[in-house]
Amino acid sequence: MGRIAKEVAGQTLCFIGFVGICICCGIPMWRVTTYIGANIVTGQIVWDGLWMNCVMQSTGQMQCKIQDSIMNLTQDLQVARALVIISILIGFMGMLLTFIGGQCSSCLKNESSMAKVLILGGILCIVAGVLLLIPVCWSAAYTISDYVSVTTIQTQKRELGASIYVGWGASAFLLFGGIILCTSCPPRENIYPQYPGMYPYQGPVYGHQYAPSTVYKPYHPPVAYTPAPRQYL
Repeated sequence: MGRIAKEVAGQTLCFIGFVGICICCGIPMWRVTTYIGANIVTGQIVWDGLWMNCVMQSTGQMQCKIQDSIMNLTQDLQVARALVIISILIGFMGMLLTFIGGQCSSCLKNESSMAKVLILGGILCIVAGVLLLIPVCWSAAYTISDYVSVTTIQTQKRELGASIYVGWGASAFLLFGGIILCTSCPPRENIYPQYPGMYPYQGPVYGHQYAPSTVYKPYHPPVAYTPAPRQYL
């Protein structure tokens, strides 16, 4: 798989995961319960969410109540509020950085800087996935333990809602997308940086014989001058 294909695949997975975080935060279906009393008219479906609780009657009427105080929530949902909001913010920053550092954008010209920005965006997406996975798993464990408890009234028992499954899927998309982005383009640094007036050291080359550019003659010492004898007539 080419570099651009891996970047597009990672960005697509991270975008799907980011949309999943928003859905998980918005819909009030972290816990769902369905119970029917002695009369069929008393059948109700109760949804518990981070921001509101909804009750749907068997007649089709729905009533929702916004959670005015965070203290009315259970401990797992209180933590989920904070972590999900932080996950949305970090995921948005990660998505923004992945588009800035991608090959398809022209925001950055240096290839090394683009790779570093893209890897940073992938790391932020991984962090967002982990932050979403913590409250989702905690809420699922709390719901299951409360359901199997013998002290819980039958009409108050809750089951896992759609937000839990959406949260698990969004976390998986963010984790896989972030990993793909982090491994798509590692930055390549120059081992010998070039500076003005400086050149990298070139070691000896073996196995090649180069002809010298200039042929040097052997050195001969100067000969002493001896004057020839004069001849007289």
